[in-house]
Amino acid sequence: MLTANGINYRALLAFWHDVAAAAVCWCLAYLLRFNLDITSPYLTGMWQSLVWVVPVQAIVFWLFGLYRGIWRYASLPDLKRILAAVAVAALVGPMVLFMLRILPFPPRSVLVLDPIFLVMLMGGSRFAYRIWKEHRLYGALDEHCKPVLVLGTGDAAAGLVRELSHSQEWRVVGLLDDNMGKHGRLVHGVRVLGGTDDLPAWAEKLGVSHAIIAMPAASHEARRRAVEVCNRTGVSVQTVPSFDDLMSGKVTVSQIRRVEVDDLLGRDPVILDNAGLNAFLRDRVVMVTGAGGSIGSELSRQIARFQPKQIVLLELNEFALYNMEQEFNEYFPDVPIVCAIGDVKNAARVEQILREYSPTVIFHAAAYKHVPLMENENAWEAVQNNVLGTYVLARAAIACGVEKFILISTDKAVNPANVMGASKRLAEMLCQGLQRREGPRFVIVRFGNVLGSTGSVIPKFQEQIAKGGPVTVTHSDVIRYFMSIQEASQLVLQAGLMGKGGDIFVMDMGEPVRIKDLACDMIRLSGFSKDEIRIVYTGLRPGEKLFEELIGNDEDTLPTTHPKLRIARSRRLDGGWIEGVMSWLNQGTALSDEEVRNDLKALLPEFVLGHGNGMRNEVIAQPVKKAALG
Repeated sequence: MLTANGINYRALLAFWHDVAAAAVCWCLAYLLRFNLDITSPYLTGMWQSLVWVVPVQAIVFWLFGLYRGIWRYASLPDLKRILAAVAVAALVGPMVLFMLRILPFPPRSVLVLDPIFLVMLMGGSRFAYRIWKEHRLYGALDEHCKPVLVLGTGDAAAGLVRELSHSQEWRVVGLLDDNMGKHGRLVHGVRVLGGTDDLPAWAEKLGVSHAIIAMPAASHEARRRAVEVCNRTGVSVQTVPSFDDLMSGKVTVSQIRRVEVDDLLGRDPVILDNAGLNAFLRDRVVMVTGAGGSIGSELSRQIARFQPKQIVLLELNEFALYNMEQEFNEYFPDVPIVCAIGDVKNAARVEQILREYSPTVIFHAAAYKHVPLMENENAWEAVQNNVLGTYVLARAAIACGVEKFILISTDKAVNPANVMGASKRLAEMLCQGLQRREGPRFVIVRFGNVLGSTGSVIPKFQEQIAKGGPVTVTHSDVIRYFMSIQEASQLVLQAGLMGKGGDIFVMDMGEPVRIKDLACDMIRLSGFSKDEIRIVYTGLRPGEKLFEELIGNDEDTLPTTHPKLRIARSRRLDGGWIEGVMSWLNQGTALSDEEVRNDLKALLPEFVLGHGNGMRNEVIAQPVKKAALG
């Protein structure tokens, strides 16, 4: 509270409190020294020294900034400042008395007792006030707050308990942790009741219907198991933000949220060769095609971390490119970017951009990827964009002296059953066929579905659940691989660094996920039951497979130095193959969908016409890992 003159009354009140405390402690030290009976000469000395000691101590306290804080928020840093100020005052006070020749000089026991009493009285007053204030503000709210159990006892859990002690919504009644050594211990006054498996018993005993998972740094298996226990118990479950978000300072631990499917499908973090990537990308011009798409945009963000000289963002969609420009201006203002609108099939535009900006590395993410959409009515456009566009960009890269060309491919290119997958397999083969001893190093990277990407199943399910259902699944046996966009982009960078030329890198996609189970878990996490939101099976769409593979029938793999990357070895191309493909793509007439499929079959023996149209196959016998438990 400030007056018109800018004086803070609360700070003045605290100051005079400490002045009074200093006087009381000085007298108390004398009283204890003389067993409450101070003899005449020392009584006179006490009053004479008090006149000088108290002002000296007050000046020291003020200089140490003891009155900038707020007593209601008194904490360990405040106690440290009090200790430091009292220690200095305990040295300066006797020095002043010695120089002024105050006699009799205070006994040594008084000089020892006084600072002890000062710390106790000054620190105790502040913490007592905080306890009284918090009880007054929050104590009455306890009976109105929802009781909640916190799963975890690490730093995040401790921080959550501390912050929720001020919450008007939640009241933490206990913690659960599988570390038996912590059972019975207290975390900010809240007891660790037992392990995660004890949740049903404690939820019933304490009348708890909500739980918060506070294990952001734990493995995804541990988080998934915690969600399973909550679901099995019928307890509504929430979680704290991710470890990366907490460390970045974007959010605080008290900003709890619903458990999302990403938390259940999470994977262990990628270990990157940061030193190698720094040498690979720092102070270099890097180009990303399809920079406004899901993968292209995340690649651009990851690249920006390594401080390139410039990032050339090539994108056909004007609005997507505009969004990237705005994002980089806000979050990466120190990274120079070029926002280039263009079509990778436009040879003149592509060569103009490459010659003007001379990129060292190209990440080619531009592609049509929606399987059913490319299968009917748009098959010719799919091969034009995915194959001819790759060839045009690759030829320009050769002509302009690019060092590395990284093609973003897909698991749908393996034993392709649809036009989109076949077009990406042709793009892979073109890059391998263009590899020479001199010139760019062509590197291909394959991976499966990414969480939250444009057109992926998870945003679709979320939208259907928000509308009240039903949730549509094509087939009860459909399984897919999933990984986060961040992980996929990081592994693309790592593969780009490791690639020697002509390599096809295959990512470790983990265990496959049954889409039916994924839908069930998303319904449950949204707070609904299977009776409230139904699952409807619509049948496989044109070109869709029951499963995806990462290795073709005619391929095998070799390990690399990175645990999440392997190299696929595929067949060598016949001479003149590229010229034949380009002759086919550059014909003046647009082909029908049927003609495209027939020609693709002639070019790719592994392309199976009709493979995705309802056929069952041996992969159904593969082990399947459920998206979440319960």
